[in-house]
Amino acid sequence: MNSILSATVLIPLIVIVLLIVLLCVGYVKAPPDMAYIISGVKKKSKVVIGKASIRIPFFERLDKLNLRLIPIDVKTSNAVPTADYININVDATVNIKISNDPEKLRLAAENFLNKNTEYIAGVAREVLEGNVREIVGKMKLEEMVSDRQKFANLVKENAEPDLAAMGLDIISFNVQNFVDGNEVIENLGIDNIVKIKKSAAIARAESERDIKVAQAAADKESNDAAVAAQTEIAKKQNELAIKKSELQMEADTKKAMADAAYEIQKEEQRKTIEVTTANADIAKQEREIELKQKEVAVKEQSLEAEIKKQAEADKYAAQQRAEAELYQRQKDAEARQFEAQREAEARKAQAEAERYAKEQEAAGIRAVGEAEASAIQAKGIAEAEAMEKKAEAYAKYNKAAVAEMMIKVLPDIAAKVAEPLGQIDKITIIGGGEGGNGVDQVAGNVPVVMAKVFESMKEATGIDLADIINAESYDAQVNRNINVSGLDSVNLVVKDEKKGAEQPDAQDGATTE
Repeated sequence: MNSILSATVLIPLIVIVLLIVLLCVGYVKAPPDMAYIISGVKKKSKVVIGKASIRIPFFERLDKLNLRLIPIDVKTSNAVPTADYININVDATVNIKISNDPEKLRLAAENFLNKNTEYIAGVAREVLEGNVREIVGKMKLEEMVSDRQKFANLVKENAEPDLAAMGLDIISFNVQNFVDGNEVIENLGIDNIVKIKKSAAIARAESERDIKVAQAAADKESNDAAVAAQTEIAKKQNELAIKKSELQMEADTKKAMADAAYEIQKEEQRKTIEVTTANADIAKQEREIELKQKEVAVKEQSLEAEIKKQAEADKYAAQQRAEAELYQRQKDAEARQFEAQREAEARKAQAEAERYAKEQEAAGIRAVGEAEASAIQAKGIAEAEAMEKKAEAYAKYNKAAVAEMMIKVLPDIAAKVAEPLGQIDKITIIGGGEGGNGVDQVAGNVPVVMAKVFESMKEATGIDLADIINAESYDAQVNRNINVSGLDSVNLVVKDEKKGAEQPDAQDGATTE
């Protein structure tokens, strides 16, 4: 169920992703000066200019056509006769481009798809040159030279159908120059120049005459206007002088009246100022007297207040100093008392600590002494008990016990005796001597040495290990049978030499012969 659900979800996702990838791969966007030709699926190609479109990858093809202007310099390769049979060469500049018209664009795609502008310009140049030759043959030289625009329009109209059949448009056609080998155009120009010069001379003479007549009339009018102007100026100047005199008289009168009024006003102002100044001086003196009286009173009050304040301040300062000294003495006494208490407490604590340390040290020494005494006592008791036990054990030992101890060390003795033989890496035996071989002699040395050891032990201790091993004991002083380690199946029989009879052993339950 989960796998079916996963497949149901994954398949649409995969399809969507594939569609997005196809759209991204097939997305094209054409600029305004370029035509994108999409072909392959539909019978009619799709043209995209200045917009975006979708191309189906692997099924549709994308080609490009350049829509920019293509400048062409059209020159006739050789002289072309005009309608009046004058051979000339024409030089013109033409701008063409691939047409935006759908039908013409389809024709351009058929003719110039994936071609560069040089190729397109070469094809159009040949067509334009043919049309120029055709129009030159239909027009006269003077007509062409005097009306170049007409010639250009005729060539353009004549060439447009041919270029339209290839999908091209003529944007502009401009004639640069007409050139002939017989200087006909230059002669036509000379004739025109002479005519122009003649017309210009006549026009210049007529113009000079008209200028002189007009200048004389202008001079008369100018003189009349100057006299009239000067007369009018004189009149105006007289009127101006009279007016100035009247205005001056009126101004002088007003000035005199103003001067008199000013003097009168000045005298009144002086009197007023003197009275005001005298009143001000009196008021000033009165004010100064009052100020001096107030100043004396203020000084008296100030001195009184200053003396009183100083006395109060000195009194307050003395009280504060006394209180500060008293407070300082109290604090010093309290500090000394506190320090003495702390010192006494410290000495007491130190004494108690020393006493406690001494007590602890004494207790430790006492405990150590008691422990050492106990240890020594226990060690002595243990050693004494051990010595006592050892003495008892030694007292109970007999020759059989000694023999048992000696038997225990026999393997070590035998190992030490055989050790030299074990150190021999290689031995060479030559001859046996007396009917024996050398190997038997070497191997027989170990039993011989052991026998000599037994004999030496018998002579030194009086114990015959051979008799003990064969259970033929002769020690009559032993009161009990002794089991020797390693000889569990052998009962050692002790023969009592004094009694000569068998006695049972009280501890082991064995019999003695």
